[in-house]
Amino acid sequence: MPLNEPHSRTKTEVLVTPCYLAGPGTGEAIARTLDTAAGWKRVTFGADTYYTSPCQRVRIANTVESRYGGWTIAYAEDPLGVSDWITTFDRNAPQEIVAAFTDTLVDGLPNHFADNLSGGKHHTGQSPAEVFANRQWEPLQAAGPFCTVSPDGYATFRIRSGWLHEYDELLDPRNSTWRMSAGPDSLTAPSWQAYFSGYTPEHLITASATALIDPQPVIRAADHIPDRHRSLVEVRPVLQGDVTPRAEAARARSPRTEAVPTVQLPAPAAAPLTPPTAGSRRQR
Repeated sequence: MPLNEPHSRTKTEVLVTPCYLAGPGTGEAIARTLDTAAGWKRVTFGADTYYTSPCQRVRIANTVESRYGGWTIAYAEDPLGVSDWITTFDRNAPQEIVAAFTDTLVDGLPNHFADNLSGGKHHTGQSPAEVFANRQWEPLQAAGPFCTVSPDGYATFRIRSGWLHEYDELLDPRNSTWRMSAGPDSLTAPSWQAYFSGYTPEHLITASATALIDPQPVIRAADHIPDRHRSLVEVRPVLQGDVTPRAEAARARSPRTEAVPTVQLPAPAAAPLTPPTAGSRRQR
């Protein structure tokens, strides 16, 4: 159902479905967890924001002016070594899909994701592909070894074909093993993409997949819905006291520590996250 005037070009908050066509949102859903997670450090440098986990194994960057923008998450078993995996959500990825990944990452990191592995209390046994299949996503023929598309045709999950050295995969998100995307042409000209390199823990990808297919509406300012999506989304006004299930779930999460103070670095500061060089030695 198209947006109804007079809301469509105003800052009025509206409820939008599906999530994957709602636009990126403000990013507050992502920062809320990272800013209040115990022991995590935040550094700002200009318009960019960087987070580091207490164990120093995870670095998260929100680089506004970089090629992809959005959020990049890198994990290295050896904090001084080459990243084991990198995930990139470009600047147009909906915040709920990114937050599902980072929330699950922050919650599971202290015990090295043991609760999410087989036998753990949060283990679901579902792969991302199974999450999509359970919502009637259909394989797209002649699109590589695995590509599945949402029932409306506006979201896609695919696996890269062919062998590629893991270092090459880390150097460029476009080489990543898994990719999610959405838009009027979700396969060849998507509005946003998320890239997951080969060693990204499957339960983290599954968390993003689950957020992507969630049928519950998300809140957006009406004028922030992408123009090319306006005829593809369903929208209704947010009524007084109207709380979406997603907002309730966010409020119900375990309380964390007080917000981590921002540290403003003097120039010059630590450089933004950069891809590892192929010559670096991999340590696991």
